[in-house]
Amino acid sequence: MLGKLERTRLWSVGKLPCYTSRKATGQTLSLRKVPELVRRAIKLRNAGSGSAVFPPESRSALAFPTAQARCHLLSMEILVFLCSAAAVLVWGFLWAWDALERMKSWEQTGQLRAGSRTLLVIAHPDDEAMFFAPTVLSLARLRHRVSLLCFSTGNYYNQGEIRKKELLQSCDVLGIPYSSVMIIDNRAFPDDPGVQWDTEHVASDLLQHIEANGINLVVTFDARGVSGHINHITLHAAVRTLHSEGRLPKGCSVLMLETVNVVRKYISFLDLPFSWLQTQNVLFVLSSKEVAQAKRAMSCHRSQLLWFRHLYVFFSRYMRINSLHFL
Repeated sequence: MLGKLERTRLWSVGKLPCYTSRKATGQTLSLRKVPELVRRAIKLRNAGSGSAVFPPESRSALAFPTAQARCHLLSMEILVFLCSAAAVLVWGFLWAWDALERMKSWEQTGQLRAGSRTLLVIAHPDDEAMFFAPTVLSLARLRHRVSLLCFSTGNYYNQGEIRKKELLQSCDVLGIPYSSVMIIDNRAFPDDPGVQWDTEHVASDLLQHIEANGINLVVTFDARGVSGHINHITLHAAVRTLHSEGRLPKGCSVLMLETVNVVRKYISFLDLPFSWLQTQNVLFVLSSKEVAQAKRAMSCHRSQLLWFRHLYVFFSRYMRINSLHFL
């Protein structure tokens, strides 16, 4: 054995630490044994610390891979976070959908009386299914005797006769008998977004129908007409004229369908919390079974089922939710 060594660190040509040693007596160890001692020293150091011995010049070379590893780790953490957030959102959506599918029909009726004679006033065939299906089906549950007055045949593309038949089929699906459907075919009320109907003429024809049928609740569009169609807005103006001038029969109320912004309009049942929080007199929400019924009614209007109408049926909150205000 070499006995106790006094070690002095030097740097070899390969930049690895090597050692020269002397016995306590001062004799110098042969340099041929230095590599073996170096290997032993490195082995012992690695075994004690669990880490490798690197020369100073190699440390800068290791810095770049370490930064790369950190960047990669950060990217992985962000990806995991985004995947987790997406999973939570999907779970919440499916939970809400399932809850809504199991939910029964619901309504907040406010001042609405059961058993009324109700008149739905629309401008075109398909308005009853596209916008008012939740109202019609909910009023039927409340034992209202619902009738419908349509102010045009929807003849904009010369399909008036076809659209009249489609309207009758849709009303049958919604529970409105043929005998309770009145379609006005008058050149004074063309289906044309560029033509302004005469408000007084509309009001006069409407009042005559109300009085002849003993109507005590009128349902129609609000001032913005849901879609902004000028014919819808004219109907509202005519009803408001009758109401403000006191020409409606005593005890006859007017209920207007609320127009919502475009975002709420196309988020389907996700609009329900907003509808609950908003101030309204009447809120109708359909069950999944009734939504299917509303979609069947809309499918009767085959001449109108272009590709964007299919998207409307799927995404529109008006196929499931109606919020209304009394005039």
